[in-house]
Amino acid sequence: MRAIVLAGGRGTRLRPFTHVFPKPLMPLGEDNPMPILEVVLRQLARYGFDDVIIITGYLTEYIETFCRDGRRFGTRVSYRRETVPLGTAGGLTLVDRPRDPVLVLNGDILTTLDFAAMYADHARTGADATIAAYTREVAIDFGVLEFGEDPTRLVGYREKPRLTFEVSMGLYLLSPVAWDYLKPGVAVTMPELLESMRRSGCVVRAYRQPCEWLDIGRHDDYAAANELFQARRQEFLGSSQRPRLKIG
Repeated sequence: MRAIVLAGGRGTRLRPFTHVFPKPLMPLGEDNPMPILEVVLRQLARYGFDDVIIITGYLTEYIETFCRDGRRFGTRVSYRRETVPLGTAGGLTLVDRPRDPVLVLNGDILTTLDFAAMYADHARTGADATIAAYTREVAIDFGVLEFGEDPTRLVGYREKPRLTFEVSMGLYLLSPVAWDYLKPGVAVTMPELLESMRRSGCVVRAYRQPCEWLDIGRHDDYAAANELFQARRQEFLGSSQRPRLKIG
């Protein structure tokens, strides 16, 4: 099975760390820290993805030097470089149109989702695209005012409500038809790609699975992911966990 890891972003929300460090190499865990990209690659290997393409852009050399051919993680890694930013989906044009569904995921997510189970669900349903969905609760730290047709007349007042949304986990299964909606050299985001497919009649489904999930793109999420990985490292890595490094 093939996977494509998106690792070309500049990680602007994690500055100043990402001024000198690509976001996918941000370390997790206090004891024997591990870059988030290594966690992702070891998970892919554990779930049977033996052909991984990493799409790079920002600070490419750091990622290629660290990951090399991927053998030490249990998989095979190759690279495609963006010479100009192509968005979260445009870089897929650097990969030839596949013959089978491909798992596409961001290189900076921490999750316990079973990638193989998602792949099997996508194959079973025959969908053109499948999005991993996660329920996220957002706290609003203000009193929210509600108005009717008259924008000055109050009809409701909710103090610090908590809102629930289903969000994309940054994990997708794309069938080969998805490449028909991409043009080489043209920047496009993943939402734009999936919306184009949906509007043209393609079947775009959601996949839900009880799991942990964090995107480390923001400082508070990175701090939470660091604590979660430290406390439940084995749950994320399974039997693929590397041995502790010894010095001296």
